[in-house]
Amino acid sequence: MTAFNLNRTVSFNRRNLSLSLGSPKPIPNYRFGCVSLSLRFQVLVIIASVFSFFIAIGCGYIYLLPSLTRAFFNGQSFFSDYNNNRSSSSSLLTNCDVFDGTWIQVSGYPLYNATECPFVEQGFDCLGNGRIDKDFLTWRWKPKTCEIPRFDVRVVLEMLRSKRVVFVGDSMSRTQWESLICMLMTGVEDKMSVYEVNHNQITKRIRFLGVRFSDFNFTVEFFRSVFLVQQGHVHEHAPKRVKSTLLLDKLDDISHQWVDSDILIFNTGHWWVPSKLFHMGCYFQVGNSLKLGMSIPAAYRIALKTWTSWVEREIDKNRTRVFFRTFEPSHWSDHTRRTCNVTQYPTFETDVRDQNLFSDTVLEVVKNVAFPINVLHVTSMSAPRSDAHVGNWNDNPSIQDCSHWCLPGVPDMWNEIILSQLFTEYEIPFSANGTTPLDE
Repeated sequence: MTAFNLNRTVSFNRRNLSLSLGSPKPIPNYRFGCVSLSLRFQVLVIIASVFSFFIAIGCGYIYLLPSLTRAFFNGQSFFSDYNNNRSSSSSLLTNCDVFDGTWIQVSGYPLYNATECPFVEQGFDCLGNGRIDKDFLTWRWKPKTCEIPRFDVRVVLEMLRSKRVVFVGDSMSRTQWESLICMLMTGVEDKMSVYEVNHNQITKRIRFLGVRFSDFNFTVEFFRSVFLVQQGHVHEHAPKRVKSTLLLDKLDDISHQWVDSDILIFNTGHWWVPSKLFHMGCYFQVGNSLKLGMSIPAAYRIALKTWTSWVEREIDKNRTRVFFRTFEPSHWSDHTRRTCNVTQYPTFETDVRDQNLFSDTVLEVVKNVAFPINVLHVTSMSAPRSDAHVGNWNDNPSIQDCSHWCLPGVPDMWNEIILSQLFTEYEIPFSANGTTPLDE
């Protein structure tokens, strides 16, 4: 299974080529007698050559033409490189592991100015908070065997018209939510037509935030659910050290608000650490049983299975596209999380493990689910980007941050990958030079 589940089943009818050969006719007698053996052999060679020619033409018609037709009219998209030249190594995005690649510097980035976007938290606007170098803004992810189409805001706005996009997770999810909104706002002429539905300021303390693009009749929403499962009260007969519990077999009590959506993007993982759990007196519970000795990885697996069961039971797979983003590594200089060394360029020689236990668990759990879940396996992709963290350029310079990302930055690329998948899901064709029909 590839990290990014892009496989689709396409049904189509193939024409059957039937070639009927009549019974061989007797060779007529010429006045010079029977045809020589040599002449007969030449006639057979000619017949065989003609027969082979028509077989080749028939096979080409059956296999090649329908494939090209599907590719251009049913949304399987061809992409080009940044010079708008078709690369010999480019292929269909649907047949490509988009997370196997590298970061390259490109022109035309960043996609937006965070200071001008009213939905970016001040703590993520690194340039606005005094960062001087801008090299971290010019990197874009390049898969080895395909191309991710350049962000075209007009196409995306039309694609999302009358839809509901929902992000669910922790602050990393909120960062990605802010990123997408700012990307989309670059294509909106009347900025006042984009607003938070409850007129709230963007802050980590609010459980629900929703931004409406009124001219296009869609919303991009964020629900804060750091564990995805419910947080419960103190168990009746629990030891004194137990202050709260995680109900691993019950999804968050606000999960019913996620159902009626077109695009659902989840993440969880960064709160599944001792400092957020055991050190705060939070332990695990399944049913009425308190699991004091249960490890965090074991609990995480149970919570994910609860989540996948909910997806299979509650989500309409004919309407809703579901994504789950894996754990992205931080780049703290030590285990105390007090020293943060933000580099000027990506660190391609990195000691950060390409795989993460939480990410591995996501992949293992999701592969056994009948519902089509697209895994955004960003763990190894994000590992080199030690240059893109907030560091000291936040709204409180006395506190370093090597977990969250600057905006613009890495979360923009996660959104570009999601949008590329949606181009295929919603059958939006791309021409060979990477543009859409709206560009022509």
